[in-house]
Amino acid sequence: MLFAAVSVYWALGGMWLLATVDRSIEEQARAGNKGLILAAWAAAILKVSAAVLPLLALRRFSRPVWNRSAWLLAWLSAAILSFYGLVQTAVSQAVLVGFIDMSSAADHRALAWHTYLWDPWFLIWGLLVTAALLRSRHHRGQVATHG
Repeated sequence: MLFAAVSVYWALGGMWLLATVDRSIEEQARAGNKGLILAAWAAAILKVSAAVLPLLALRRFSRPVWNRSAWLLAWLSAAILSFYGLVQTAVSQAVLVGFIDMSSAADHRALAWHTYLWDPWFLIWGLLVTAALLRSRHHRGQVATHG
């Protein structure tokens, strides 16, 4: 939810840390780009959804179809977060160390922030959701056999 709060802050016009995403995005935000504001709100909604889905998956609903749906969506969310975080972290790291040459186009300050904060945050989030779902599955199995 903290990750979503950052997007909400940006959507409401906040500028703190926006240059760490990309300097051109900060410039567009200062110019009042409506599409950027809409994108920030969309990102916030997606992040809140990705935060709530695992909580719903760990809950018991009265209808089995809701349990299965929440479970599948939470696993899909975990996979997307993990994959996105892993790929983005690896690519940004490859650019930073020079394996991929983007020296003329890259905003190196923003790239460093992506490499060490923003992108790993997605990876860690996805891995934590995966761990919670795996632990819950084991716990659900114990409850089913002992309950």
